[in-house]
Amino acid sequence: MPNNTHPPTRKSKRSLSYSLPPLGFPLASFLHPVRTSAYQWLVLPVLALTTFLLRWVVGLGPYSGMASPPMHGDFEAQRHWMEITTELPMSEWYWHDLEWWGLDYPPLTAYHSWLIGKIGRVVDPSWFALYKSRGLDNPDLKVFMRASVILSEYLVYIPAVIMFVRIYGKQSSMTTYDKAVALGTLLLQPGLIIIDHGHFQYNSIMFGFAMLAVDCFLTDHILWGSFFFVQALCFKQMALYYAPIVFAYLLGLCVFPHLNIFRLAQLGVVVIATFGVILAPLVLSGGVPQLLQCIHRVFPFARGLWEDKVANFWCATNVLIKFRELFSQATLQEASLIATLASILPPCTLIFLNPSKKALPSAISACAWGFFLFSFQVHEKSVLLPLIPATMILAGGLNAEDVTWVTWMNNIGMFSMWPLLRRDGLALQYAVMTALYAWLMGTFRRLPEHWFGKLIHVSTYSAAILLHAAEIFLGPVSRYPDLWVVGNVLVCFGAYVVAWGWTLRKVWMETGHGLSWPKPKRE
Repeated sequence: MPNNTHPPTRKSKRSLSYSLPPLGFPLASFLHPVRTSAYQWLVLPVLALTTFLLRWVVGLGPYSGMASPPMHGDFEAQRHWMEITTELPMSEWYWHDLEWWGLDYPPLTAYHSWLIGKIGRVVDPSWFALYKSRGLDNPDLKVFMRASVILSEYLVYIPAVIMFVRIYGKQSSMTTYDKAVALGTLLLQPGLIIIDHGHFQYNSIMFGFAMLAVDCFLTDHILWGSFFFVQALCFKQMALYYAPIVFAYLLGLCVFPHLNIFRLAQLGVVVIATFGVILAPLVLSGGVPQLLQCIHRVFPFARGLWEDKVANFWCATNVLIKFRELFSQATLQEASLIATLASILPPCTLIFLNPSKKALPSAISACAWGFFLFSFQVHEKSVLLPLIPATMILAGGLNAEDVTWVTWMNNIGMFSMWPLLRRDGLALQYAVMTALYAWLMGTFRRLPEHWFGKLIHVSTYSAAILLHAAEIFLGPVSRYPDLWVVGNVLVCFGAYVVAWGWTLRKVWMETGHGLSWPKPKRE
């Protein structure tokens, strides 16, 4: 009798992402064709190339202080630091001609400036000639400086983002497709692109070190995480916005479920040793006075409560209460400190009592919002500090509510930086980047489910559009020359208070209620 049975056929192995419908916004639809196992390898090169081109195109425009004597702007500051670090001995770096963009960032920024300056001098020594190169607006120099920002970002920040999405997404049981979309939301985050590649700065290096620290915390390499976070602090002092959460998280790991003195001692040794190695060249070159001068330059309390109008508590309420006329600078410093501590205490307490990996991005964002709203000497571009970790939340889940709120924060964040970007001549780049991100994330396709969320989103978007329209069609008001800027500040301050509350609620849900992640499923 013939055997009509056949051996079972071998099923092709496919990703669980294969049958997933595209998520409800255009960015997800673009990445949907590469959801299968056969094409997943294309995700990273496609995103890397797309984001590179976007950064370079933004960089074709003007920069801070371009052809704007006498002081120019941030571009000249960064170039000048390359000039003094390559032309002068280290003992003079933090003392040299402080009236002309004196060095006021921590040592890693100085070392980075020295490295970029050394490379640039090989190409053209005139770019960084002492005194002779001040205010240089050379097109070739612009290309070199823009390229140095992109290279620095792709060496530090981009790898850190890729690792974060893979680790955090896996621990959140996200599919490969969802992780690809989350990666796109971070790489296309408009604020960082337009500040680093339009306005001109190297913020991505600091963010990269901070994200590498989070990557290490997620994989329980807390000593390496401490090492990288010190790097972030030593590159830009703005990383202090994250420091209380990092401290609370690590302290919680040392205290719960039982006190671990050895782990605490290890962390202390790593932090002190890392600071020591980074600061040693300064001390060896100029002794303790050099170190004290560096600290004095890094924390400019003498500049006052604020310089430009920014969407925080002090500038917004200054419409009614003239703080700088009624109170001394010392009193305002104390008030700022108390208000900042009060605003960051809730997320720090929650993450200390339950050091949850899941809650790290939302806790870092909530803490940074507190600093932005109440701390001393806040700048418009400092809004990137809460926006980056808020966007990181999407790597742990792409539910519609989170996508809607995170997109709203980024859109309002771009609007709040409009006065700065307008001064830089970046109106076109601002309009394109804001509209592109809003469209990619499906801004006007959905609103939050709760009526309060709907009210906040509709009112803030409407106010932003009306203020832009008024500025375009009515122009400056002679009696109130700062009217539109003050309107921007008031709208964004209200929005940021809500953003602080939303991220704090996320921390509460991810720690206070003891929520845990499901076990990772196979992809």
